[in-house]
Amino acid sequence: MGGREVTSPEFQGKRVTVAGLGVSGIPAARVLHGLGAVVTVVNDGDDERSRAQAGELQALGVTVRLGDGDTLPGGTELIVTAPGWKPDKPLFAAAAEAGVPVWGDVELAWRLRELDGRKAAPWLAVTGTNGKTTTVQMLASILKAAGLRTAAVGNIGVSLLDAVLGEETYDVLAVELSSYQLHWAPSPRAHSAVVLNLAPDHLDWHGSMEAYAADKGRVYEGNRVACVYNVADKATEDLVREADVEEGCRAVGFTLGTPGPSQLGVVDGILVDRAFVENRQKNAQELAEVSDVHPSAPHNIANALAAAALARAFGVPAGAVRDGLRAFTPDAHRIAHVADVDGVAYVDDSKATNTHAAEASLAAYESIVWIAGGLAKGATFDELVAKSAQRLRGVVLIGADRALIREALTRHAPEVPVVDLARTDTGAMLAAVQEAARLAGPGDTVLLAPACASMDMFANYNKRGDAFAEAVRELGTASA
Repeated sequence: MGGREVTSPEFQGKRVTVAGLGVSGIPAARVLHGLGAVVTVVNDGDDERSRAQAGELQALGVTVRLGDGDTLPGGTELIVTAPGWKPDKPLFAAAAEAGVPVWGDVELAWRLRELDGRKAAPWLAVTGTNGKTTTVQMLASILKAAGLRTAAVGNIGVSLLDAVLGEETYDVLAVELSSYQLHWAPSPRAHSAVVLNLAPDHLDWHGSMEAYAADKGRVYEGNRVACVYNVADKATEDLVREADVEEGCRAVGFTLGTPGPSQLGVVDGILVDRAFVENRQKNAQELAEVSDVHPSAPHNIANALAAAALARAFGVPAGAVRDGLRAFTPDAHRIAHVADVDGVAYVDDSKATNTHAAEASLAAYESIVWIAGGLAKGATFDELVAKSAQRLRGVVLIGADRALIREALTRHAPEVPVVDLARTDTGAMLAAVQEAARLAGPGDTVLLAPACASMDMFANYNKRGDAFAEAVRELGTASA
């Protein structure tokens, strides 16, 4: 996005420290420097890439300190941090002691959105443990189908800073917010927002489930029209009850069952709205068919209902919900059907990087050979295995923390055959797929839903999914 010249007396001459040279830190440093701030960037790393990034910023007149992310530069009046920096870092303890506020890039974007008298686009905000990106992309597709100028932004590739300061103007923004971003963003107030679900994740960062939930719940603060929650996940409704919202803001639920008043749900294969209709006690509005949602796995239907609720809160007509869902294509590695080989379906859900996502993925199929494992991030697997045991025909385990899943399988699914692969080389995924093919029979689904992060073996979940798809193609070639 092209930037525009902006000015702000608030930042002229202000001594701002930017924490981190990542995808949010570099744009933040550039923007703040352009606003006249005296910017110092601190970064933990001092590798070749960091030095190259530092050089570009130093050419603008920005000071960069590499390999020293814990020391607060003297005279700092504000810290703008990358969202991933943990709250317990010494830098933030020093800031608290000095009375220096800490913002994230989302907070900065919110405060800059009306610079130079520009009319700010309202935010429709999405958070949750799983499904954020898909829901935001569905929402953007629906909004576009309604003829609105919009973009999917935030924790999704396009930074909010670029969106609010770019040349393009928007009617509304579909905003994905992570728990990290919400932690460092006390001020944003959405038009409407949703917490899709809550399950233990990133507890090593937040410190506790309560702290994690509280950060997610920030998305509801100050909502104007609707706080959307998951009827099947009471914790999300509890967050709505605790939120301080504008007068007249409504609680709106979504459910895979028949909706009550002020809810969206499913009736006879139809997505229906009983929240944004006249006389919602008696009336319902058809929005789309379940078959309009791709893929139509249960958790994806839930994502579609959440997106529809936010769009309807913004006044989007029912026809645009249907058209937007039909036009939506999910990103790669999200419950993506790769191929059928010898009557067995192979599905890539490498994006299922935690137990909650894997549970939703496993619930979509009846008879599964499950490929799982990686970095557990402090997760436990007993509940996931117990809930999914009856669907498992076999399991192939990979990755650093596979023993944790194996132990849960021993306790809750002792009859399910398990292959434990100790390999971590580049050929490990091919071996995993070959073992899964050996365990599977016609009508089964071989499902990569690792329930773990990927960085023990792969650069990211995309590379893990690519390796799975390549292994399936090789398997198909061999059986042809």
